[in-house]
Amino acid sequence: MHAWSTDGANMTKTLQNKTRFVYIQAAGLKGWRRHVCIARLLRHSLAWGLPFIFAWLASAHAAETTQSLVSAKAPNVAFYYQDALPVDELQAFDAVVIDPARARLPDASAAPHTSWFARLDLASWKRSASDAAGQAVMSGIQVLWDEGYRGFLLDDGVQADAGGSDDGMLALMDAIRDRYPEARLMLRNHIALAHARAASLYALVVDSLYHRPGGFTGMMGKTPDGLRDGLLGEIRQLQSEFALPVVAVDYCLAGDKACRRDLARRLQEDGVQPFVTAPGMGIVGTGRIEVMPRKILMVQALGRDQSLDQSVGVIGLSMPLNYLGYDVQYLDLNSKDLPANIGSDRYAGIVVALNQQAPKAGIWRQWLLARIREGMRVAVIGSFGFPLDSAALAALGLEGVPGKVPPGSVPQVVGKEPLMGFETLPSPDARDVVGVRAGSADASLLRLAFDSYVYDAAALTSWGGYTLTPYDVVFLDALREYRLVFQPIDFFRQALQLPEMPVPDVTSENGRRLMFTQVDGDGFVSRAEFSSAADEFSAEVLYRRILTKYPVPMTVSVIEGEIGPEGAYPELSPKLEPLARKIFALPNVEIASHSYSHPFFSWQIDNRTGKRIKPFHQTPEEAADPFSMDIPGYEFDLDREIFGSIDYINQRLAPPGKRVEAMLWTGDTEMRPLALRKAAQAGVLSINGGNTVITKARNSWTNIAPYGVAKDDDPDAYQVYAATMNENVYTNDWLGPFYGFKRVIETFAMTDEPIRFKALDIYYHFYSATKKASLAALEHVFDTAMKQPVFPVYTTEYIKRVLQWRRVSVARDGDRWIVRSGADLRQLRWPGAGVPELAGATGVMGYKPGPGGLYIHMGGDEASFRIASAGKQGLPYIQEASGFVRNFQRQGRGMQFELGGYYKPFVQFADMSGCVSSVADGSRGSGRSAGRVDVAGNAAKPVVYHSIRVHCE
Repeated sequence: MHAWSTDGANMTKTLQNKTRFVYIQAAGLKGWRRHVCIARLLRHSLAWGLPFIFAWLASAHAAETTQSLVSAKAPNVAFYYQDALPVDELQAFDAVVIDPARARLPDASAAPHTSWFARLDLASWKRSASDAAGQAVMSGIQVLWDEGYRGFLLDDGVQADAGGSDDGMLALMDAIRDRYPEARLMLRNHIALAHARAASLYALVVDSLYHRPGGFTGMMGKTPDGLRDGLLGEIRQLQSEFALPVVAVDYCLAGDKACRRDLARRLQEDGVQPFVTAPGMGIVGTGRIEVMPRKILMVQALGRDQSLDQSVGVIGLSMPLNYLGYDVQYLDLNSKDLPANIGSDRYAGIVVALNQQAPKAGIWRQWLLARIREGMRVAVIGSFGFPLDSAALAALGLEGVPGKVPPGSVPQVVGKEPLMGFETLPSPDARDVVGVRAGSADASLLRLAFDSYVYDAAALTSWGGYTLTPYDVVFLDALREYRLVFQPIDFFRQALQLPEMPVPDVTSENGRRLMFTQVDGDGFVSRAEFSSAADEFSAEVLYRRILTKYPVPMTVSVIEGEIGPEGAYPELSPKLEPLARKIFALPNVEIASHSYSHPFFSWQIDNRTGKRIKPFHQTPEEAADPFSMDIPGYEFDLDREIFGSIDYINQRLAPPGKRVEAMLWTGDTEMRPLALRKAAQAGVLSINGGNTVITKARNSWTNIAPYGVAKDDDPDAYQVYAATMNENVYTNDWLGPFYGFKRVIETFAMTDEPIRFKALDIYYHFYSATKKASLAALEHVFDTAMKQPVFPVYTTEYIKRVLQWRRVSVARDGDRWIVRSGADLRQLRWPGAGVPELAGATGVMGYKPGPGGLYIHMGGDEASFRIASAGKQGLPYIQEASGFVRNFQRQGRGMQFELGGYYKPFVQFADMSGCVSSVADGSRGSGRSAGRVDVAGNAAKPVVYHSIRVHCE
């Protein structure tokens, strides 16, 4: 029994208090708990009054409806008003509002799932002027419409609580609708007008419910609680009548990610679609989704003649970061200014790879410590690059070690964590001592002592971590190779606090390892040196023994200077060109160029003119090495090497319907940015370089190259590396043993288990067909590779995946993941426990455990899913497939898709209980529970697809 007051006023007040309490406690309840709460309320309906119950139910339903709209139907909207649009990150949103006065409309192919809205800055217009709308249409919107914009945010700068007439804005809306009926409109802060014209709007944008930016960047004021409550009341009234998305834009300091997350959560609890950015709207803010930054800034100071490709950052540190899902951007302190806009919205961290004091050390110190204060995670490898004086130590939260190393002291390792001593551990040396210890909130990774002098050579800190020289990446003079002192994957995960997320993967598709083949044109003109093929051109032997023997995709190149009439052997060209035509006519061969004169030394190519720069100082040995093939009368020109050789092949060698699709780089393959851009301008993809040669004898992760290297900020200046090195490396620069290429099988194995770092790349030259031992080794490599669970593709299909990998967006929506990739990249790798929950997923075909994690197969270029505990889910799924799966659709418990491939394509299903598979030609799947379907394959473009359906009872 409840004790009720007999006084009417008190009774009313008591009911109001109980109503407020029950509403707060019950409105957010879901499922059985909500029904129990309602049942209890109904039991007291006579005492409380039915009108109250009905009012409460209506309020709870309205609140639940509002939350449903926010979480399920409302588009994810972002705002970015500065230049240099971070399209890779912004593509995670459904709609993005940009300032057309500062940024250009991105190409639709760069973000196919994102709509771009132009912000119309109407603040200078008189809203009451009768001709304002007409002038807007004629002078501004028409231009933007012609540029390709189909959405507009109407922003006159007024605050949401401002009064006044909406007549001018209404006239503008009507004018836009009359002239552009298909235009989508957002309206900022005019809540009453949005209520009147809700059907005409894409969304209402409300600004500053919690924080108001001031006149200076970083200055913000707090919105009064009463004002916010009033605005939220108006918004809820609007939402109760219309299914109009309401986006609340709010602000935190640029480096305060925790603030953005907390404020976005509060706004979502308020029933609005959040977007929390920084004053000036120049960051990738946090909305209902949070975009995972996938870029790492690698800071180095290259030597005068050192190439980026030969730097420690590329050789020793980038591959582990690529594996973890991060694209590395490089900064050379000796050639570039320190960049702005390095924030936690786009960068997962900064890796400092220095071995001595940085140039302009004071400026560098100021810049790095500013990034740390902003919350950027930093990993220091080798040296901080500036003196660790008391001020620097205080800023870093580290402790200085007073005094000096006692003379004659005996060094010892006091403490060592498992991630240290990974491939080697140098002995402590007093000359390497840096007097620093981890702070009280930090964790030592390697503590060394010289008697009473104790310091930390490596530690995890509150801002990241460090591992100092020589406990970083050491060069072994006797082997001429590097070794890692620390385990880089574990170190970077912990120091940079990298989150567990779905990792875009270029090594695999549908759970199977990608395999591709590339042939450099060197030696096409050479003769076979064994009796069964005496005096044959190596190209003829390769045609017979490899290219036609193995029915898999192959990318084959020629050097124009070897086989063309304007090359080094014009007298042989009449015999060589028909042979090249015969090779290029093979259906499984993709055509590539290997240049005109095969330059060996890219560093001698001027990055501005494309001409050769002859070095002033050379040793006799260096002078004896030719720069390129000796072609009479030819002076090196990069345009002739790229555009000229491509035109030659297309016009004289390529069969009808085929053209050059790739440029395979030559010589040292340390390509200049100009060469990479020219290849892109020629409309071809390009590859080569890197130094993936890990074997049992050369067992170091530094012998596994990254996916590629960004030569500058231009996306066309990214060099995709070969996944494995060629036989020239395995035969000691073709000095022997000529069977040495067999050792590439060790490389294949060591880049697959226990961690799949690389796709399987059979990379060789025509001259492998000149010797019996090298040809036998090549056949052995093919035979071995094709017995493995591989997915054969063309080289250009691998290149596309690497280029698209750089741009994949990964975002988190509560406990769900949203991934948007390119048209070709369809593989994700989940590094943690659990599997995708198929029932609530979109764009997920299936999954398979594999090296390094769970391989999740995307059904298109977008997927959304949450991770659940492993176990049968009652839905069949694709476990693996050796062919391309396209047009995938779920149909209840069943599915339908198309399958095609180059070499023995099949699909393997799992959880097929009560289901049967069939092919469009009427045949049924084979195997238990119809768990496998095999279709005909053909190593040729275009892919032939077969429709497959899985029907379940």
